[in-house]
Amino acid sequence: MIITIILIGLLIILFLVFTNFYPSFGGNSTKKQQLVYEQSNQFNNGKFRNTSPVPKDLSFTETLSLAYKFFTTKVPNGRPKVDLKAQKIDSINIADYVGQARMIWFGHSSFLLQIEGKNILIDPMFGKVPAPHPLLGENRFNKEFPLEIEKLPQIDAVIYSHDHYDHLDYESVLKIKNKTRHFYTPLGVGNHLQAWGIPDAKITEMDWWQEAKFETLKLVCTPAQHFSGRNINNSQSTLWSSWVITSENENIYFSGDSGYAPHFKEIGEKYGPFDLALLECGQYNQMWSDIHMMPEETAKAGIDVKAKKIMPIHWAGFKLALHDWKDPIMRVKAKADELNIEVIAPQIGQEIIVKDTITTYPNWWKDL
Repeated sequence: MIITIILIGLLIILFLVFTNFYPSFGGNSTKKQQLVYEQSNQFNNGKFRNTSPVPKDLSFTETLSLAYKFFTTKVPNGRPKVDLKAQKIDSINIADYVGQARMIWFGHSSFLLQIEGKNILIDPMFGKVPAPHPLLGENRFNKEFPLEIEKLPQIDAVIYSHDHYDHLDYESVLKIKNKTRHFYTPLGVGNHLQAWGIPDAKITEMDWWQEAKFETLKLVCTPAQHFSGRNINNSQSTLWSSWVITSENENIYFSGDSGYAPHFKEIGEKYGPFDLALLECGQYNQMWSDIHMMPEETAKAGIDVKAKKIMPIHWAGFKLALHDWKDPIMRVKAKADELNIEVIAPQIGQEIIVKDTITTYPNWWKDL
C-alpha cells in the first residue's frame, strides 16, 4: 500500500512538472492582459466565448465516456494504407516565384501563400504529432513535406487561427521564428509565441472583425465557432478565429476550425465573394458537431461565404476523429455537386493558383 501511494505521488509530481514546465504548453495571459481582453465582446468572466453557448460543458462522467469511446473505437480505415506522398517543390522555385497568387498545401490546415511578392504561412504545423510531446499522439499521414521547413525562404507573415496543437506547434515555431517578420493571431495566442522567444513587437493580436494592413494586403480576423486551450487549466483563455486575406486582385478565406453557424453568411456579406475558400472538413463527429463541421455543412459554408471554389482542409493530415480518413472528401464533393459549387482537392505539395479556373485535380486518394 505504501509503495502504491508513493508511486501515485510520484506520478502526480511528474504530471505537474510536465504540464507546468514543458515548453510546448506555451504561455498564459496576465491579469493586465485580461483587462484588455474584457473590451472584447467574446470575453466574459475570464474566458473567451462563442456567440452561441457552445461547446457544451461536459460533466466529468461525460468526459470520461467520450475519452473511452475515442481511444477504444477501432476505425477500419482511419489512416491511409501507406504514407501520403507529397509533391516536391524546389526551394529555388519558392524563393524566386513572382507569378500569380498561389498556395502550397502541407497537409491538414497548413499552407504557404505566395502573394504580391510575399511569403505567408497559415497555421504552419510541421510536427509529427498534434500533441505537447511526440509520445502523446499518432504520427501524421505524411512523413515528408513538399519542401523541408529549413529550406523555406524569409517568411513575411505567419497567420494562426487558434492555439490547438494541430495548428500551433512549438517545434514548428522554433524552426521559423528567426526567418519570420511578423505574426498575426487572435487575442491571447501571442502569449504562446512570446513564451517561445518571439518579441512582442513582432506579434499582432486581433479581435473578431478587426482589420490590419500588412503592406499591400488587408488581413481581417473574422469569427469562428470553436474553442481553445493547450493545458488542463487554460481552456478558453485565447480566442479562435477565421481569416480573410485580400490583395488588389485576390480574395481568400481561411475558416480555421469551426462548427457551422451564421458567421459564414456574415463574412460572405461583408467580405465576399472569395476566389478561394479554405474550409474545415475533417475530424468531425455528431458528438462535437457544434465545433467541427460535418462535410455537408462545409459545402453549405462555401455557399454562405460566396466562394467561387472551395478547398476542404483539416483532413489528410492526422487522425483526430472516428471517421474513415477519406470520408471528408467524398462527402463534401457529393454535397458540393448538389449545391453546384466547385471543389478542388490538390495533392499535398501541388501548386494551387488562387484564381485558376482551368486545372482539374485527380482523385489521388482513391486507392490509398
